Amino acid sequence: MPATIVIGAQWGDEGKGKIANLLARDADVVVRYQGGNNAGHTIVIGDEVFALSLVPSGVIYPNVIPVIGNGCVIDPKVLLEEMATLRHRGIDPSGLKISGNAHVIMPYHRKLDAVRERFLGKNQIGTTKRGIGPAYLDKFSRDGIRIQDLYDPKIFHNKLNTALREKNQILTKIYNQLPFDSAAISEEYLEYAARLSDHVADASLLVWQAIRDGKNVVFEGAQGTLLDIDHGTYPFVTSSNPTSGGALTGVGVGPKDIDAVLGIAKAYISRVGSGPFPTELDDDIGSAMVEVGGEFGTVTGRRRRCGWLDAVALRYSVRVSGITELALMKLDVLSEFAMIRIATAYRSGDTEYPDFPRQQRVLYECEPVYEDHPGWQTDISGVRSFNDLPAAAQSYVRRVEELAGVPVTMVSVGPDRAATFEVGR
Repeated sequence: MPATIVIGAQWGDEGKGKIANLLARDADVVVRYQGGNNAGHTIVIGDEVFALSLVPSGVIYPNVIPVIGNGCVIDPKVLLEEMATLRHRGIDPSGLKISGNAHVIMPYHRKLDAVRERFLGKNQIGTTKRGIGPAYLDKFSRDGIRIQDLYDPKIFHNKLNTALREKNQILTKIYNQLPFDSAAISEEYLEYAARLSDHVADASLLVWQAIRDGKNVVFEGAQGTLLDIDHGTYPFVTSSNPTSGGALTGVGVGPKDIDAVLGIAKAYISRVGSGPFPTELDDDIGSAMVEVGGEFGTVTGRRRRCGWLDAVALRYSVRVSGITELALMKLDVLSEFAMIRIATAYRSGDTEYPDFPRQQRVLYECEPVYEDHPGWQTDISGVRSFNDLPAAAQSYVRRVEELAGVPVTMVSVGPDRAATFEVGR
């Protein structure tokens, strides 16, 4: 597949990094198109575990050009630290390319993120407090600082001083915080710029040329469709577009350049932070999913909320992102249970919703309409072929693709790369 978008089909944490890394073995370019260091990808190669938050997963392969697109927001300190960690572990990130149009997370973004969340109290969104939202806010209010601005000191100083006139007023007068010093920030960020200068490129042109030349390009998203700023469970969402449309604007290519959209979904579902979650399980089954599935955030370590697979949400993700196929992850976690459920609709009052409801209130008030499936209750973590799965597990996978409306082409039964295999037709 010359150009494939890999997106989360749920609330994130579906295993996108693993699949993107699998596809990267045959890729020439792997490009991250949105988000910042508020999301992470965990990659397991043999006994090695790599937790990445900004650098695309293709960095593991020396033949791949990893690219951070303009749709991302970049904390240069975090990026440099991640690159140093990779070098320490024998991975060379020198080929990394960064879009000059990507926006920069500044110290005041991190501070504002933290104090605003604290100020919201019980109405907190569940942000990671890494400055992502405030950086995107400045981007869309046209007050942001881009990577390219760091290489024009006059523009950078002008933008920084303009930003601090407003940010320091907000921090001191509303949140009772200390102001930031322009000279200190300028010195710090210009030093980051010097260390990153060899990596800054026209990412849009680079990716477009690769596609034009028939090379394999993987577009790697962060978070998931249900956290999309436009199409997710607003306001409990991220600040960017993890959907397939975000891949186009977040890199700078057109829809005709894309060959496939691969949605990644767990065999159950999870989410981090606040917000509606119709199939959430506040019981022993939910706790078992957390423990067996290792459901703790890659970046934050936060415990994830877990529940049965939600086919209503999955169909919605297929629709809004134009998903052409699915990879079903962590099927082995369901081996624990004698009965497995799938939500096929929602019910609120006298109304049944086979499709994702237009009003968010329904998501808070509804009850899932479940169908039950027999479990297989045997260890499948060593299975390496779809036909070798228990009949009940095969039936479950086939039912998921029926409900989603697109084929499940890959199944994963464990964290290692070898534990992911293709599904025959």
